[in-house]
Amino acid sequence: MTIPAPGTYTIDPSHSEIGFTVRHAGIAKVRGQFTEFSGEIVVAEDFPQSRVAVEIQSASVDTRDANRDNHLRSADFWDAENQPTWTFVSTGVEGTGEEFTVNGDLTINGVTRPATLAVEYNGAATDPFGNQRVGFSATTEVSRKEFGLTWNAALETGGVLVGDKIRIAMEVSAIVATVAA
Repeated sequence: MTIPAPGTYTIDPSHSEIGFTVRHAGIAKVRGQFTEFSGEIVVAEDFPQSRVAVEIQSASVDTRDANRDNHLRSADFWDAENQPTWTFVSTGVEGTGEEFTVNGDLTINGVTRPATLAVEYNGAATDPFGNQRVGFSATTEVSRKEFGLTWNAALETGGVLVGDKIRIAMEVSAIVATVAA
């Protein structure tokens, strides 16, 4: 089974993406991404002891609609002025192959709930500048209500404007900071 080489890796935000998808008006999905985030991945010799920490700046949301982005930053949703940072800190890793899970604590708007990331290891490479890189894809789904994100609007035809389930997806390229001895 292929797993990343042990070491400490720093997420490269210019070659990574953190995005989300939510149902809108019950009929379509709206996607957005965050443009400012950072993180560290520590791959342990004993792989289940590996750990991950990610920090997202909530005000960096981009849904390609300035009015919607400003509403998301407001106290109706993320209150980015008072709660500017979201975090994910792992509590455990299960599995040892190219597909595994990372359990952790996700904090949004100061509310922390458990979350499980389904992770795919995409491989390792040395880029043209000599950087050793690893790649991962990860997804999870959370209920926005569990994080106190309850703003909504009723629709004339029934249902609500914003769905409860949020799918979070990450495409990560990380550069080795230190190699395990």
